[in-house]
Amino acid sequence: MARPSRPLLSRERIVACALGLVDAEGLQAVSTRRLAAELGVSGPSLYNHFRNKDEILDAVADTVCAQVEVSMFTDGTDWRRALVDWARSYRAALNAHPNIVPFLAQGPGRRPSQLRMADAVFGGMTRAGWPNAQATHIGALMRYFVAGSALGSFARGFVGDASLYEGDYPHLDQAHLLARHQRWVDDGAFETGLAAIVDGLAARFPGEDGGSPERPPSPDQAQAQAPSQAQAPSQAQAPSQA
Repeated sequence: MARPSRPLLSRERIVACALGLVDAEGLQAVSTRRLAAELGVSGPSLYNHFRNKDEILDAVADTVCAQVEVSMFTDGTDWRRALVDWARSYRAALNAHPNIVPFLAQGPGRRPSQLRMADAVFGGMTRAGWPNAQATHIGALMRYFVAGSALGSFARGFVGDASLYEGDYPHLDQAHLLARHQRWVDDGAFETGLAAIVDGLAARFPGEDGGSPERPPSPDQAQAQAPSQAQAPSQAQAPSQA
């Protein structure tokens, strides 16, 4: 029997194609008609694997969340360290696929990877000694923080025209430089916020060992540890973070 000219259609192929469209063109690019054309199949054949477009997007979102590491909540890692490591892994997954973030922000629904993540975080917090209600609040807080950080770039929101800020905005005299140092600004903001959240939670921790929290690396230390896409500006060159 002759081999088919194209690989057989599968859930994995459909999801991979849909994720590619989301990454390249955004959520609005995904439709069953467009996917069928990209995959070289008839539209109805997609319904052998998914009932509708929303099910496909659910699978895409779940694929992204499956990249997030959650083992730190079950391997004995201190809860503070676990939150930091998880938040960084979560942000990395969302930063790799920012166009899916608005869909993910709707909540886990029936997505297995997101439900496993929520279960791991809640379980890790309650085992550490957090009451159920506060563990729920911590999980929600971290999701708001990480998803919000991935929705857009603070630095890229400022145009590079220095004349725009002259006169009326005296404290934004270096704002035109922010976009040039987008990675440095946005990573630093994330790490500053992450440290503030964990330190604040440690101060409220009801457990007996809450007095001496394990601090995450500072933003500068984290930047030095992470692979850099661009050289961070020196202190003298650093634009003010308006």
